[in-house]
Amino acid sequence: MLTFLPVFLRAPLAALIIIVNTLAHCLPLFGFALLKFLLPVHAARTFLSRVLIVIAESWISVNGFTLWLFTRIDWQVEGLEGLRHEGHYLVVSNHQSWVDIPVLQRTFNRRIPFLKFFLKQELIWVPVLGLAWWALDFPFMKRHSKEYLEKHPEMKGKDLETTRAACQKFRHVPVSVMNFVEGTRFTDSKHAAQQSPFAHLLKPKAGGVAFVLNAMGDILQSIVDVTIVYPQGRPTFTDLIAGRIATVRVHVRTLEIPRDLLGGDYENDPAYRERFQRWLTQLWSDKDALVARLSARR
Repeated sequence: MLTFLPVFLRAPLAALIIIVNTLAHCLPLFGFALLKFLLPVHAARTFLSRVLIVIAESWISVNGFTLWLFTRIDWQVEGLEGLRHEGHYLVVSNHQSWVDIPVLQRTFNRRIPFLKFFLKQELIWVPVLGLAWWALDFPFMKRHSKEYLEKHPEMKGKDLETTRAACQKFRHVPVSVMNFVEGTRFTDSKHAAQQSPFAHLLKPKAGGVAFVLNAMGDILQSIVDVTIVYPQGRPTFTDLIAGRIATVRVHVRTLEIPRDLLGGDYENDPAYRERFQRWLTQLWSDKDALVARLSARR
């Protein structure tokens, strides 16, 4: 380990390795993605999708090794028993920081199928990574404000169509569909603006979870419920590579999908929508209490 180096050397060196690692993996990734785009044969495209995932998992492994090399993070992870690398999972988590993503990747890489996130449409323009996410079939969502939808009602339901199209692709290879249920990162100002009933969480948004269960419920093995806690406070990505995070606590529990939540129509069935929101609110209430316990643990 290189933690003996001063932080002004460690942080840029770790960042440089992550950048070089990203570029080195993206070159073959883009090549195989182009081949997949050009081939019309379904079996070949499915095989190439698996090749792309192997490349992405290798990228995550090298990033994880880099963090081990340059930081002293005490990773406290519990609840991974019984998970499989094959299959289909819906993964739900609280969301506090951009650091959540490398934490989730490190926790689950090659333990469950590759994590795929629903991303904001604007992120496709992120240099290198935007194209990599597209190559890996990450779905991009264009979210519209309530005011915009009132002026353009024809755009209502477009996110649902994108979700359904993405879930159809997900059926052909093992995948873990990742959903940050709060829809955005936690901040004190957002918490206050929402008047959230939870002490440590924002209000959960049920629509995305309901749509995934509706589209893929027949092939999902279970829900993987993840709770992430940073006992020293919410970190930035710079804190991560500079080694300023002492402890990361990740609690994982595998939940059976309630049968009465499958096959419902969240958009048009008020009774189903109420039942689904009640289930998710209880899940979030339990998570809020768990965050408090994990934060207080010594």
